[in-house]
Parts: sequence; structure tokens; C-alpha cells
Amino acid sequence: MPAAIELPVKPTKRKSQETGSGLDPKTKSRKVEKEVSQRANVEKEILLLEGEITQSRKNYNKITILLNYCKQHRNQSKLSIAAAVALCRVFCRLAANGSMSPPRGAPENENIIARWLRNQCDSYRDTLQIILQGSNPGMQSTALTLLMRLLKEECSGLEESQNKHGRNKVEYRRVIASITSLNVGESVREEFVMKYVQPFDDVRYYTLFCLNDLLKDKDEGYLARLDVIVSMLALLESATAGEDHMDRIYQRTTDQKTNNVTFQKKVAQELWLNILRRSLTKAQRKTILGLVTTHVVPWFTRPELLMDFLTDSFNVGGSMSLAALSGLFQLMQEKNLDYPQFYTKLYSLLTSDILHSKHRSRFFRLLDTFLSSTHLPAALVASFIKRLARLSLSAPPSGIVVVVPWIYNLLKNHPTCTFMIHRRPEYSDFFEGEGMDDPFDMAESDPMETGAIDSSLWEIHTLQSHYHPNVATIAKIISEQFTKQAYNLEDFLDHSYSSMLNAELSKEIKKPPVVEYEIPKKIFFRNPDPEKSDSLLVQLWDFS
Repeated sequence: MPAAIELPVKPTKRKSQETGSGLDPKTKSRKVEKEVSQRANVEKEILLLEGEITQSRKNYNKITILLNYCKQHRNQSKLSIAAAVALCRVFCRLAANGSMSPPRGAPENENIIARWLRNQCDSYRDTLQIILQGSNPGMQSTALTLLMRLLKEECSGLEESQNKHGRNKVEYRRVIASITSLNVGESVREEFVMKYVQPFDDVRYYTLFCLNDLLKDKDEGYLARLDVIVSMLALLESATAGEDHMDRIYQRTTDQKTNNVTFQKKVAQELWLNILRRSLTKAQRKTILGLVTTHVVPWFTRPELLMDFLTDSFNVGGSMSLAALSGLFQLMQEKNLDYPQFYTKLYSLLTSDILHSKHRSRFFRLLDTFLSSTHLPAALVASFIKRLARLSLSAPPSGIVVVVPWIYNLLKNHPTCTFMIHRRPEYSDFFEGEGMDDPFDMAESDPMETGAIDSSLWEIHTLQSHYHPNVATIAKIISEQFTKQAYNLEDFLDHSYSSMLNAELSKEIKKPPVVEYEIPKKIFFRNPDPEKSDSLLVQLWDFS
């Protein structure tokens, strides 16, 4: 019986498994064209609905259709934004012609329509706030623009008798609450500050007021919101101190508080004080200290209210103490505040750690500023010079090369302290043989009572024999005539072990140094030649 013949099986197409979409290019193209056509039809319908609503009050119900477009197409940015922009134009026109806020004595049916329109406007505003807190930065920026545009037209259309000021605060609070949300990008907040808060005085007033109000809410994201508020205030410049009134107004208003410098500073001062009274983390405290001189003090009408915060920050220690003293010094210098313990606290920072610290450069920059006045007592200046000279004996070379030029500059500014260089002991012979006690008291905390002015800078003379040639060379400037006006401290502040080592390695050696005058034949064992001495290692230890 003949065997059965197997017919070839026609292979089945498996496009859906072999390709990602399961569609050939022509089908894909038709699908894209269809989507584009549908989107264009929806956009035309949106514009048509906007025109119908504007033309007749009978079409007000079509506002809900636009709202549905805005909500349903939230994931499709073009359609959602198109519907949102159309609604913004609709509500702005309604607010401008008074349809949303009829005057007193209007018929009941007018009031019913106005309430319904306000409810739809609130629903629209809620949708914009959801978009603002979304994940699309472009839609966030557009939602912010529409919210501010709607806020401007809606509140400008109100009369003062309709509690316009109170309505402004409510609406601004809703906007500020959305902007300070953790979901909103930093670029959107920066746009809000630079585009609305900084240029317009009334927006700045309401923003400061609402930020202060938001600080009262202590929820789970309280600390994170505090960071957001501080970052926004860091972008904001202070109101002009020499003006009583400002004229850059975003909304038409007769409220004098919104464009008055005194009122704005009062609100800003209260906001900053509420921030400073909170339980701040170390990072937050450090951030605020960096803003004190530039963004905090200019807002205060009573700068002395910052003293407690700065004093508490100084007690934390480390770099925070230095930042706190910087703020205190500015208050003393520019606001004429009296703080007698400033130089005592500054003197207490001069410890052995400061010359090893990574903040050494910043410390000496500020120290140079703090001691720049020629009216400081000589005893005070001598204490700082002497203490740093003593600390330099145990400091790294990179720290010593900063201390010596700094002492030189201070001696040039305070010639009465140069006696510390030229002073010699009364009994020279006894001094050469037995030495003498230094009258300087290193343990004294008061720089006016250390006795440094009666001492000498023998520490600098000692550094002239330092093992590092650069240190020894620069220490000799104290022994020479003071012909140089002053050293630029910036040339020495950034030195480190690495920079000093690289400088030595990059030098051209004119004459190779002699390392060993005689190369030994044996290092760990005795020399077989009795006429030659053994190496020092063999003399000290027995390796056999």
C-alpha cells in the first residue's frame, strides 16, 4: 500500500507576534492620519463651542462640554490645553462683563445663573490645579499662565463692596498651595516668582501673605514644604526701601496695602520670623544663614529680631557658627546694632581645628573683613595675631602660608602691634640661657585680657626653620622691612598639600641634590671591609 503523501502546509502569518504593533506601514500611516483627523475635528469643535457660548447666554450649558474635554483628554496635552485655553477666554469674558458677579438688587434668575457660572469656574480652576501638579512641565507652565490670567480678570471684575480683598486672598491661596506642592517642578516655581511675584507688587503682597498662612498647616510634608517656601523666597528681591508706594500692579485695586512698602515688609518679616521659629533641620538652618545678608535682612524693619536666631545658630558650632557671625557682623555694620560679645565669640573660633578645616578659606576671608577696621583696640588685634601665630606651630604647611601673610597685613593696618616683632627681653643673657615665660594666656577667652600685646611673635621666628622650604621662606617676611603695602590673601587661600606638592614636582632642578655621599655595599649586614664602618641600621639592630 503506497505511503501517504504529506502536503506542504502553508505557513500562517504572525505579524502581531513578529512586529511590535501588528500593523504594516500602510495601516500604521492610515491610523496616524485618522488620529490627526480626529484631533483636528475635536479642536474645531472646541473653537465652535467657545464661539457659541460667547454669542448667546442660551449656550452656557455647553461650558460643561468644554470642561469634559479638558478632563477627559488630560493625558493628551494638545487637546486638554486647547480646551483649557478656550475655557479661560470664556470665563475671562464673563468676568469682564459682570455675568459672574451681578450687582446688588439683580433679579433672582440672574443670581442663579451667576452662582452656576462661578461653580463651573471653580471646577475649571480645580482642573487647572490638577494639571499644574501633573508630570508634564509644559502643561504645568500653561496651567500656571491660565490660572493667573483667570485670577486677574475674575478679581478685577469685582467691586470693593463684594469683598474683593478677601476674595483675592482666597484665590491666591489656592494658587500658592498648588505651586508649593512637591509635584510641581522647580522651573514652574521660578517662572511664577520671576514672571508674577517679582514684577508685580500686589502679587508679591498676596504671595507673602499666603505663604505665611500655609506655614500654619503642619502635615506630613511640612518640612519639604518649608524647603519649597525658602527656595521661593531665595529668588525674591526685597522691596525698594526708599519708596513709600509702588505702581506695578497686576490687578485693578484700590487696596493701599498691596502697593505699600511698609506693609509688604511687615508681612515678609512676619513670614521669615515664622520660618525661623520652626524646628529647622541643620541643612535648612545652613541654607537660611546663607541668605541672611542678601534675602532676609533687607525685608526686616526691625533687624534686631534676628539676633536670637543668629546667636542660637552660632552655638551649633562648626561652619554654622561662622555663617552666623557673618550675619551678626552685617547687622552691626549696616544696621548699627550693638553686640558687645561679637569679637569674643569670633576669638573662640580660633582653635587648632580651624587650620585643618575645609572651611579655612572662607574663615580667613571673613576674618579679614571682621578685623579690617583701624579703630579696633590694639590689645584685641594683638590677641588674634598671637593666637593664630601659636596655632600655626602645629598647623599644616597649607595653613601656615595663609597665617603669615594675614599677620603681615594686620600688622600693616595696626602699627601699634609691631612692638610684638621688635620686643626683646630685659635680661638678654638670662633669656639666651634659661628662656622666659610668655605673658600670653592661651586659655583666656576674653581677647582683651590675654596679655598678647606684652608678648612677642617668637612663633613666626620659629617657623623660619620649618621643614617645608616654602613655609620657611614666607615666614622670613616678618623679619624683613615692611616695604610691601599688603599681600593679596586670595593668592594663599587655596593652597593644599596637593597644590604645594605639585608645585615642588613641577620645579626645574638646576642641580640634583646629594642624597647619599657614599653608596653603601651592605645595608642590613656588616661590611666585610673592616676599614669601612657599618650602616646605621646594622649599628642599631642585629639582622643576622
